[in-house]
Amino acid sequence: MRRYITLLFAALALCSCVKNEAEQGEPLVDVTPVNLAGVWELTSFDNGATLQEGDYVYISFELTDRAYTIYQNIGTMYGEKRSGHYFVDTDPMLGAVIRGNYGTDEYNFFDWSHRYKVELRASTMRWTATDDSQNVSVYTRIESLPDALR
Repeated sequence: MRRYITLLFAALALCSCVKNEAEQGEPLVDVTPVNLAGVWELTSFDNGATLQEGDYVYISFELTDRAYTIYQNIGTMYGEKRSGHYFVDTDPMLGAVIRGNYGTDEYNFFDWSHRYKVELRASTMRWTATDDSQNVSVYTRIESLPDALR
């Protein structure tokens, strides 16, 4: 009986993985600077939280020097722009993990407050904080930054 229950759970798990992949519509791609390059807009959180009207987060990954620039206005009265460098590591248990730093000048750099497991598709990516599985952000690739931020 245990064997049949185990097989049933294995079959259900496989079906749910196939269904989730089909629902996403796009296969996962490797997390590399080439595949990250471009502009991404924060579109949702998987923990049920939503962006407030007027809030935004955009992140632009450059192909050269692993540089990024983030534009955001969450938690501040005015928009902020931060730049720094990002690094992609491979964790044997988690897969691709992105981390980064930002600075006020060439001598003062600060690490991001989290490292994130990245699930990357051609037009979407999901970041899950490695130290807080409830901290999940979903980004959508866009053509370019809004004119107001350029």
